[in-house]
Amino acid sequence: MRKALGKWGEDIAADYLRQRGYRIITRNFRTRAGEIDIVCRRGRLLVFVEVKTRNGTAYGSPEESITLAKQRQIRQLALAYLENNKPNFGEVRFDVIGILISDGRPQINHLEAAF
Repeated sequence: MRKALGKWGEDIAADYLRQRGYRIITRNFRTRAGEIDIVCRRGRLLVFVEVKTRNGTAYGSPEESITLAKQRQIRQLALAYLENNKPNFGEVRFDVIGILISDGRPQINHLEAAF
């Protein structure tokens, strides 16, 4: 159930990003250290996106679940991605997209340069 909710949220986030002019390069980039949900770009800007989806706020907002440890992990994964793929880019950014399901509908909060 939780995995399905996460995949659904990532699909929503990818559509949201496409509508705003981002090109999705890859989804679910994995190494032994973990996973980056979405890697996308807009022009020469390369963006690593962590997506968090929740059904409610009992445990805080989706964005609040991105701890310092998770931020460090995403940075390490981004370095691995850059080493493996050697993309041509001008700038790197780390975004968080929080999706809160309210009355069955997603509310999207896109934090650019979140960390």
